[in-house]
Amino acid sequence: MAESSNGKQLKYFQLMEDLKEQIISGKIKAGEKLPSENELSQNYQVSRQTVRKALAILQNAGYIYAEHGRGTFCSELLRHTHNSKNIAVITTYLSDYIFPRVIQGIDSVLTAEGYSIILKNTRNSRSREAQYLEELLQKDIDGIIIEPSKSQIFCRHMHLYRKLEEFQIPYVFIQGCFPQMRDKPHILMDDCKGGYMITHYLISLGHRKIAGVFKADDMQGQNRHKGYVMALQEAGILYDAEMVVWYHTEDRKIHPYESIKELAGQKQEMDAVVCYNDQTAVQVIRALKEEGLRIPEDVSVTGYDNSHIANQEGLQLTTIAHPQEKLGEMAAELLLELLHNGEQEKPQSVLIEPELIIGNSCRQIHADQE
Repeated sequence: MAESSNGKQLKYFQLMEDLKEQIISGKIKAGEKLPSENELSQNYQVSRQTVRKALAILQNAGYIYAEHGRGTFCSELLRHTHNSKNIAVITTYLSDYIFPRVIQGIDSVLTAEGYSIILKNTRNSRSREAQYLEELLQKDIDGIIIEPSKSQIFCRHMHLYRKLEEFQIPYVFIQGCFPQMRDKPHILMDDCKGGYMITHYLISLGHRKIAGVFKADDMQGQNRHKGYVMALQEAGILYDAEMVVWYHTEDRKIHPYESIKELAGQKQEMDAVVCYNDQTAVQVIRALKEEGLRIPEDVSVTGYDNSHIANQEGLQLTTIAHPQEKLGEMAAELLLELLHNGEQEKPQSVLIEPELIIGNSCRQIHADQE
């Protein structure tokens, strides 16, 4: 982002971004003549030099073109021919945790059908997601598989998804979808049921003081928490907000660890912890051990996703299986159906049934210990 020395956005950059947004949203249509330099200068209260600089950037990027003696016009965005054999895959992360196997599943199906993959990694940033969608609208692609960034939060770049639909570029959500887009094609885990199953398992072992650690800004975290609450209510266990830790993407590497360490240090009564995923469980176990607590002798801990880190130093997490490659395959198959047959031929939403994987990170509590 272009900024001046005092951190403010430069005027030419603000003007360029505003005009680009109008072009992408369709407010300025293909072939339409833009206001003259004088008009833009007056409308935006900037110099003509600032206007020229903004227009030059847009012209270099292909958004507009100039005709000598006639003026500046909005370019027709790239026509999508639907035979490029290119599929874009946008995920929050690429190289770690469950994502390589999800991508592997997508690739195995698409490669067999002669497609190539364009990979994008948002790092769970919604501005980066919007940036990549803008870029992809300029490329000739046949479809998109996308894991939305911070899927629990209202999407502010709906105009880009509407543009995909206008260009008849099908897209499939995986792992989550934005609140206002639940009717769009998606492949999801039944995370509410998964959260319920793993909490119910702890209750069946005799646990009653069950803490929870959940991610606040994505759909999975909200649904896993919902399942946790359902299992507690079903067992007649009072929900205690002080026993629940919420964290966001930006503080995922430290907040769960610090919060559980603080709870344990306060001698907070807890005999089990339900964790958002296996990565979180590893942090929670480290925090508990540093407070002198043993897993599972003192505290039972569960994960979610059955990832490669679920088994460390002889401790096998009790977790929920995540069919990583299968999810990727199903998303690719659904996208191909949409490409070949349109939206009416296949269910638009698929919920994958969770499966409990029992490890050695939980213990049975005897009745006389309750």
